Amino acid sequence: MPYMIRAFVRQPMRALFTMLGVCFLLTLSAQAAEEIPPPFGFRWNDPSLRVERVLKGAKAKTVGREHSGGTDVLTVEGLIHPGLKRTLFTFKSGLLNQVELQYEYPDWSLEHYNSRMGEVRRYFDDKYGIGRLISRGRDNETEVIQTLVGYQWVVGKSALELFYFSAQKEPNVYRNITVTYKSL
Repeated sequence: MPYMIRAFVRQPMRALFTMLGVCFLLTLSAQAAEEIPPPFGFRWNDPSLRVERVLKGAKAKTVGREHSGGTDVLTVEGLIHPGLKRTLFTFKSGLLNQVELQYEYPDWSLEHYNSRMGEVRRYFDDKYGIGRLISRGRDNETEVIQTLVGYQWVVGKSALELFYFSAQKEPNVYRNITVTYKSL
């Protein structure tokens, strides 16, 4: 085969392999970017010692520790964020795999909670696509009326869940909004 023909055949093949390689690398980087990261600047699989060090530096107070099998749950209060009552950090085999933010607004009416739930849901819809309704229920069968509404977003190997929970038996009412970040 003459040199000119061999060079012509090799150039497109080289270009094709280069393009395939670039596409592969772009796909890998896009997949890495297509995850829902945990809050507060943490990363999935951060070691528990690193998380505790950061929390201590933020002057958060550890109010509970639970251990079951290979899972540890660290309950923290005092992280500064409006309405944030407590945060649960879950570690599997010592590595971060879930963060649950529990928000409570004691002076808020049902309308305030509904409005806030809508705002947060729209924010996550804009950021991660339309969330899927995973729970909607109201239990009027007992003295305590309970309401639960939940949405979920899944991106890559991570998920985000947003729940509104209410339990009321007049004159007492308990309401909260929970946002849970999960590594799947």
